[in-house]
Amino acid sequence: MKQRIDGQAIVYCEGAFNTPNGKTAHGLVRFTERYEVVALIDPKYAGQDTGEVLDGKKNGITAFASFEEAYNQAIEAGKQPTHFVIGLAPDGGRLPKEAKAVIKEALKRGLHIDSGLHDFLTNDPQLVELAKSHNCEIRDVRKTPDRDKLHFFTGDIERVKCLKIAVLGTDSAIGKRTTSWLLVHGMRNAGYKAEMVGTGQTAWMQGAKYSMIMDSCINDFVSGEIEHAVVSAWRLEKPHLIVIEGQGSLMNPAYPGGFEILAAGRPDYVVLQHAPKRMEYDGFPGYRLHSIQEQINAIKVISGKDVIAITLNHEDMTEAEILPACDAITQETGLPCYDVLKYGVTELIELLIEKL
Repeated sequence: MKQRIDGQAIVYCEGAFNTPNGKTAHGLVRFTERYEVVALIDPKYAGQDTGEVLDGKKNGITAFASFEEAYNQAIEAGKQPTHFVIGLAPDGGRLPKEAKAVIKEALKRGLHIDSGLHDFLTNDPQLVELAKSHNCEIRDVRKTPDRDKLHFFTGDIERVKCLKIAVLGTDSAIGKRTTSWLLVHGMRNAGYKAEMVGTGQTAWMQGAKYSMIMDSCINDFVSGEIEHAVVSAWRLEKPHLIVIEGQGSLMNPAYPGGFEILAAGRPDYVVLQHAPKRMEYDGFPGYRLHSIQEQINAIKVISGKDVIAITLNHEDMTEAEILPACDAITQETGLPCYDVLKYGVTELIELLIEKL
């Protein structure tokens, strides 16, 4: 059995798998060092391999219609579940009402609960009591630490001497985290030391050792927490490369992430994730997605740093459209464009190695 930080997990993603609202589950079935994912719950894809659904490549993790089916199948396979993980990532981070009943089932089976939503399960007395009576722990990953545990910006970021890359995006839910992990793994496979600085709950759930959760952090401490994570990764690991996961996008009306990452993480360069088929910001009809060139210009104006490559999100594209789309972006921006999820990171890793 694979060794993981915390154990074996069933991921709950009912009604959201293979949609933008299931991005936490997507990350977990693609890669996590925190758990061994043994099953996923979403009736829409019951019986199907989750990797085949997402990426056309089997990963051995099956979707089930219910918690009972997922749990029993894991037991039969000799993989006793230890954790029940909320894999939903809806707009606003709110927990669907129907999920509470499934969480109660998991607690009664003795499973620990991990949630990255803004609805804190530890604020529900009934769930807390149920967890206590079954010797379970509930972790609300997005719950802000006490202020005395938070860090303020100090300027220590200037002591970091390795290459720092920020993976930003032209929109939210566009694949920044997945690309960040692919770069980290690609550098490691090439013989270099690389660390991921996670800035969202899913990166933490995937086992990012150095991370903070940007969208629930008290504003005064966001820059300091980003800096602290980057500096800690440098001091403790001495990597050749630190990859900082982006959040939202600079001009997304609801998730204007990226400002603090540029200001506090002080990356040397930016890799920009883009989905050519998107015309409007995710979840906000009528809000035109700013062009890729506008977004590149904004990054340069804000940070003085260059975007060195575009990474393509091929959503709503046929395979035949992908490489021509990359060529078109290169023609428009003058920058190399890669679909790293479809075709791998080799060429982009070569570009990063040149920057070391």
